[in-house]
Amino acid sequence: MKLPAYLMTIGLLLLSCSVARKSAAPSKSFYFNRSGISLPVLNNYLGRSVTMTEFLTVDPYEIDGPYPYKEDDIRLIKNTGAKFIGRAIYRWGREGALMTPDFLEQAKKLIGRVHAFDKDVIFQAAIFEIVTREVNKIPIPGWVFKAMDLAPETRHFRYEQMLNPRGKMVDHWQKGSSVPDITQQETKLWFLFLAGTYFNTGCEALHLGQTALIGMADPDLHHWKFFIDKLRNYARTATRRGWVLLDAHVPAGGMVVNDTSLLDFNSFPLRIKEMPDKPQQALLEKGYLDALYGRSRGGITPSGWRCTSLPYLVEFDNFGCSSTPGRSTITNHFIWGYDEITWFYLQPEAYRKQWLQYAYHWVRSQDPNGFLQMPVSRVVSLCEGKGGGKYRGNTRSATNPDGLNVEETIKELWKEP
Repeated sequence: MKLPAYLMTIGLLLLSCSVARKSAAPSKSFYFNRSGISLPVLNNYLGRSVTMTEFLTVDPYEIDGPYPYKEDDIRLIKNTGAKFIGRAIYRWGREGALMTPDFLEQAKKLIGRVHAFDKDVIFQAAIFEIVTREVNKIPIPGWVFKAMDLAPETRHFRYEQMLNPRGKMVDHWQKGSSVPDITQQETKLWFLFLAGTYFNTGCEALHLGQTALIGMADPDLHHWKFFIDKLRNYARTATRRGWVLLDAHVPAGGMVVNDTSLLDFNSFPLRIKEMPDKPQQALLEKGYLDALYGRSRGGITPSGWRCTSLPYLVEFDNFGCSSTPGRSTITNHFIWGYDEITWFYLQPEAYRKQWLQYAYHWVRSQDPNGFLQMPVSRVVSLCEGKGGGKYRGNTRSATNPDGLNVEETIKELWKEP
């Protein structure tokens, strides 16, 4: 007798991940504590994950204004049953916003409003591979030194001390805007400050960006391990449940030291492959470029269970425009000359819904450890007059006229067994 597809998927999952200790969590549970998170609960969260870029942000530094439609976003979270709100708050440069009261207080209030109807929802902050001279304006709180087991100093952060001593990736983004080097103590202090600041708003997850770039001088991950150990220790008293869920973009398949994963789960872009004979259409494929499907490295997880392939998220990434927008670019990361979310944004509504259904089922069927992070809001690149602004997956309405009507597709997909 042929097994139903969903039973085959469950069987594969049990083969790929063996839990080293028993968990009493029921299949639909979202419970975890300072002892860690079980595999079933982690999968429950990843299976209800959305990208809601800057949902928590009220940012006076934004040129085109802050992300609007907060009320409609709250409605969407409740309507869809989303449990993991990805990239909800972060800085890409312009670090001075962290010193403005509204920036953090608004985030705390929005988290409180969501937790009023669903206390299980996790909000994810992000730390990215960028630092600018603006950090020199920010004083270092005493708790940062204490968390790093250092003697307190009365001073501000020092941009120059976060840079690679050999000049690698200095001014990488532009003059005075560089990739910080994790081997530098000042970078560790800065990242811990960012993490603790976001924990204070109520965030319980942290995306660590492109750790390979930040670890440019740390090939064996020794400095990353040192920092993450300090971060997890601090999170035990600084987060709501005493645990922080960590992930990062992992082109090498993971961050594993001595058979132990530094991350709770992995993440990566979808790596969408265009179909040159079908204009603007695209698909997913194992082995295409550096796609993560089938490559997520496991080991002993931070929560103590062993996994031969760590659960992971794939997302619609944004990284700008190619030099040939609208044209086939199959040998690089662009899709028809656009980044992933910009390509998705530019598609007709019917194809957009169809492709999301396809991608959701493809990921789950090809690798039972993979989950598609549903696109709700994301920056869209402006490519020769096309795109630009912000992708909004909400149902279009008078309160959200920019909605692209993906919300109900997400909700229906999540109802499936």
